[in-house]
Amino acid sequence: MAAHRKPRPRSLGGHTLRTAATLALAGAAGATAFDGTGHAEPDPTPAEVKAKVDKLYQEAEAATEKYNGAQEEATAAEGRLTALQDEAARKEARLNTAREALGTVAAAQYRSGGLDPAVQLALSDDPDRYLDGAAFVERAGDRQSAAVNGVHKQLREIEQLRGAARVELTSLKTRRTELRRHKETITGKLDAARRLLSRLTAAERARMLTDTDGVAGTRTSRSSAGTRDTLQSPGSATTAAPTSRAAAAVSYAYAKLGSPYVWGATGPNAFDCSGLVLAAYRSAGVSLPRTTYAQIDAGRRVSRSELLPGDLVFFYSGITHVGIYVGGGRMIHAPNPSAPVRVAPLDEMPYAGATRVV
Repeated sequence: MAAHRKPRPRSLGGHTLRTAATLALAGAAGATAFDGTGHAEPDPTPAEVKAKVDKLYQEAEAATEKYNGAQEEATAAEGRLTALQDEAARKEARLNTAREALGTVAAAQYRSGGLDPAVQLALSDDPDRYLDGAAFVERAGDRQSAAVNGVHKQLREIEQLRGAARVELTSLKTRRTELRRHKETITGKLDAARRLLSRLTAAERARMLTDTDGVAGTRTSRSSAGTRDTLQSPGSATTAAPTSRAAAAVSYAYAKLGSPYVWGATGPNAFDCSGLVLAAYRSAGVSLPRTTYAQIDAGRRVSRSELLPGDLVFFYSGITHVGIYVGGGRMIHAPNPSAPVRVAPLDEMPYAGATRVV
């Protein structure tokens, strides 16, 4: 019987090798297609862009309020530093005058030779006149001693002023460092938001703004008494403002509808959220703090059910956004760089509380 022979393994020729390589690459490509490796991430949907942009705007606004607070503190520190420097300059001028007077007295004593009073009496041709002069010199010496003490006191006061000025200068430098840091945060967030928005079409961007846009305008009317004004809010009955100043602030806000949002701005042509509130009440003769987290404590807290036109309404847990209530569940506010000053529902953002200023 013939012996069974094992088949000899065939070597891969050129054609076969190319075919195997092609199959291997195809398999690898197929695997890559299934596991997603090596493909760019899909573009976010308009809804995802909006969510990310809203978050960036909120973070930028929180940084803006910190910037506004640091700016307010820096301005106050500059004022205190200037006042201290002016006071020190005035005291130094008085000190120089006192020093010149002491120098004149010292020079006169040096020229007189500083003789012993008993010797001067013995040499005097007119003892009675000399004794009168000696009494004057003694009194002058007392005044000189007081002048020296006064100079020492002024030197101490000037040094205290300089020390206080150094403290204020350190505070000012710290505030300026904070300003730079907050500015970098704000611009970084806003740049990121702009890049995201640029990935949408013009129609998608317009639709995104329309979805959250508020009512563009309304009317105001002044009562004849001048103490209670009425405001016609969209979709609501006529609502009375509690005071004429509150009504004046609301009227100012209505007049600024359409004004652009610019972070750090307080008008008259552009605003951030707390800047609009500040300017509105300033026009009514009421001074408010610069920042949202200070404005919320500038009046009496009121519940949402008690809201009247002119009340300040605040949003987010960090109290980073504010608007002016106008009635009917709506407010006027400066939203963000992609939307101008406008009327919007309170439910547009997480509600945090309200304050009645006047």
